[in-house]
Amino acid sequence: MFDVLDDIISEDADEDAVGGPSSNDQYDDLFAALRSELYPGVSSFSSLNFLVKLMHLKVLNKWTNKSFDELLKLLKLAFPKIDLVESHYEAKKLMTKMGLGYSSIHVCKNDCALFWKENSLKDTCPVCSESRWKLQSGKRSGKNVPHKVLRYFSVGPRLKRLFATSKTAKLMRWHSTGKSKDNDVMRHPVDDKSWQEFDKRHPQFAGDVRNVRLGLAADGFNPFGNMSLSYSMWPVVLTTYNLPPWICMKAEYLMLSLLIPGPQSPGKDMDVFLRPLIDELKELWVHGLDTRDAASENGVFQMRAALLWIVNDFPARSSLSGWSGQGYRACPTCNEDTPSMRVIGKTAYFGHRRFLPTNHHWRSNLQFDGRTERKRPPRRFSTTDILEQLRRVKTGIPGKHPNYGGVKRKRGDDKLNWRKKSIFYELPYWATIELKHNLDVMHIEKNVCDSLLGTLLTDPHKSKDTDNARRDLAKLGIRHELHLFEDGNKLMKPAADYTFSEANRRKFCRFIRPVKFPDGFASNLLKNVAQNDSRLLGLKSHDCHVIMQRLLPVGCRSLVNKNIWSTIVELSFFDIMIHLMLHLPEEAILGGPVHMRWMYPFERYLKRLKDYVRNAAKPEGSIAEGYVVDEALTFCSRYFDDVETRFNRPDRNDDGIHPSRQLSVFKSQCKPLGKQSYVELDNNDRDNAEFYILNNSPELEPYLNEHKQELHVRLGEGCLNINEVHRTEFAGWFFEKIYAMHRMQAPEVTTELLSLSSKTNMVVSSYPACIVNEMFYGQLQQILDFSYLNGFSVVLFRCKWFKYDQFILASQANQVFYVADPSRGPNWRVVQHVKHRSIWDITDDGLSDIDLLQHNSSSNFTLFVDLGNLQEINLLRRDQDVIPIVQPVTNASRPVTDDSSFLNDADEVELSDEEDESVEEYADEETDAETEIDTEEDDDDRSYHASDSD
Repeated sequence: MFDVLDDIISEDADEDAVGGPSSNDQYDDLFAALRSELYPGVSSFSSLNFLVKLMHLKVLNKWTNKSFDELLKLLKLAFPKIDLVESHYEAKKLMTKMGLGYSSIHVCKNDCALFWKENSLKDTCPVCSESRWKLQSGKRSGKNVPHKVLRYFSVGPRLKRLFATSKTAKLMRWHSTGKSKDNDVMRHPVDDKSWQEFDKRHPQFAGDVRNVRLGLAADGFNPFGNMSLSYSMWPVVLTTYNLPPWICMKAEYLMLSLLIPGPQSPGKDMDVFLRPLIDELKELWVHGLDTRDAASENGVFQMRAALLWIVNDFPARSSLSGWSGQGYRACPTCNEDTPSMRVIGKTAYFGHRRFLPTNHHWRSNLQFDGRTERKRPPRRFSTTDILEQLRRVKTGIPGKHPNYGGVKRKRGDDKLNWRKKSIFYELPYWATIELKHNLDVMHIEKNVCDSLLGTLLTDPHKSKDTDNARRDLAKLGIRHELHLFEDGNKLMKPAADYTFSEANRRKFCRFIRPVKFPDGFASNLLKNVAQNDSRLLGLKSHDCHVIMQRLLPVGCRSLVNKNIWSTIVELSFFDIMIHLMLHLPEEAILGGPVHMRWMYPFERYLKRLKDYVRNAAKPEGSIAEGYVVDEALTFCSRYFDDVETRFNRPDRNDDGIHPSRQLSVFKSQCKPLGKQSYVELDNNDRDNAEFYILNNSPELEPYLNEHKQELHVRLGEGCLNINEVHRTEFAGWFFEKIYAMHRMQAPEVTTELLSLSSKTNMVVSSYPACIVNEMFYGQLQQILDFSYLNGFSVVLFRCKWFKYDQFILASQANQVFYVADPSRGPNWRVVQHVKHRSIWDITDDGLSDIDLLQHNSSSNFTLFVDLGNLQEINLLRRDQDVIPIVQPVTNASRPVTDDSSFLNDADEVELSDEEDESVEEYADEETDAETEIDTEEDDDDRSYHASDSD
């Protein structure tokens, strides 16, 4: 523990040297606990060492505070002389001294201002004049209790700690030493265009590789889980992009910077709460901090930091960027050129043919919206254009007071969709950054998947093929076969070819139901299939990711016609999420690998923060206190080697520690699982297995070639069955040669080589499952462990290959899973390859064959698209002509002849801030549902297969 305290104290040592001597009185209690023996005569454990490790076990195993108190009492009873704290409260108080703490900043009840800096001594809000304190019967209570408290976790000291400890200081340079040398490969944001442009504009900052690049994420969540209580708390989290890609998005390396209190979402007043963070980021950019670098001999350097971009879902983007995500100009990239039009009950985003080349034949096709598309693609708005737009935006009054900031106001057309100029523009470099806000692929993919599945499965709540959509077709004068029509006093709806029939809905759900994924790859989708096999329920974001990437291209191929399967033709499907997909490729070029710019790691982090809530009456305080203690324990755990920590605990599928071997067949990182049984192979199978092992040992290639040459001499060059003779005779020839060399004491004959030349045991061990390179394999024909002399062994997988090649080495297996192919019949399967998400294939030459966008390889299923002539496509489904709509004709047909609701992107529209409030409500509802994504894994449903890597 002395090295832990040394790194903690040395963080400020150089600053103290500059400003004068400073005592370390705050650490006196820590040093006293470190020097005291846990128990008289026990020198191996100090009181502090034992307490820190005990607290670490509490956090790691999620013990309750009460159970920890009971454990301390039991230890006191069993060992009366033990030097240990009395309660969890005392332990947490001691641990807090190792942490970095936080600041509590009072907030106006209407979110108008912070009682901070120049307002810190005021008792009333400088904007709305409301009292800072809670009042009882119009009077202040005996104790001053603020209405709201913002918790601020200072960024600078936490960045300094990353350099002060020898465990992470070297990793803070990885973005410079580990970046790709191939211009065509992006595996980290350092390889993207935005990072490189930033370095060109700010060469002084880029000159020191230790300067920190940060990413910011903000999202709201309900700390009370699935309770009906409406509550939206907003953490602001930072990640450090200096670190390698396999750790920079891990929860242990994310930093909580702000905890914005609920119960209401901050909405347009987000900038009020961001003020402390922005001020510190400006200070870190202009002046920096004196920081000790544990990995450098130069000692102290001036650490500076810059914010690269922001990651958030689309509704939260409105609060952070100032651009409203609603209305006719909802797309922040297309800006005022957003192609949109008004349809019945909503705004639709059409006109995507504008993005095609000017001579593309689709531009003249009338089947899209009944018009020929002659417009050019939307303009690419530069950073200068955006600044010019923001100069016309007036600064509004903050807060939600009905007489001040809460007044609803109309937005003039000159403001476009800007509601405010974001506080991030106060950062000196922010205006020049091209990619300021990332479109979140996670939420876009989830929304697109829900809409697509809802339409295909005719889900009444999520289908885009609504009655109003059919009326829109009639107004546009396209797809006449799908128009609603009258039948007596009923309105009839023709069945569309882009929806499944009732029988096909059951087929698709039965296609999804039996799919079994590799361990940790995805959750069990069986629980999401409705009992009547009619639709999919409760899909999480990652479920939608797997369905879109792996299952949907295969499952719907035989259920809809070729044109629909190839293109999934949308009608009024075009909400803003569909439109945003067009900009994802450009952002991938600007920002690099998407897995470092989407919300998955941050949503999982929200689940971790939710676990800190122990006092439902004070959720923000619980999270703040829990985070500080957990932060201190995480820092200390980097130095622990004798207990299990987050940094050294084995993975879910750990294959154990294996002794060092020389021969490759004995090096296999393999750990058989399950009940051991014994199998006696016949001589033919045993000979085939032994030859396969010998033939797949690279070290034996000289012996294999030598034996073949002897056979050519003995049998002649024209012998046709020389390979068969080589297969049957090599093992015996190799045994005799190695033992002859052994008797002559040849130095190349090692113990391993001598064991490999010998026969295996007659009885072979068999296991039901096996872990190879941290990947779980099961449902194989056989997993056989062949034992050799001197304790050596080789694990083979027995598979249904060919007559002789029934075996492969466990290390040669590639993990796959199989998906039924309904279009080819019941016995056909599509093979889906898998790569472990924790294995990163990063080599020194900068080349990598890993799919950095997903942590695992994409489906190897090839999608061929043949669009043909769209003018000849008839979207009427033949298995069912019409679907009756239970609605009188008089009510249903009224909007059909009304053309006044159609607007294009050239129409003048006024949007009020009142319309934008629905964005905030959507954000609250969405984040409550998304907080628990990917926290469930199906432990019981393990179905894994192997395929030969050749």
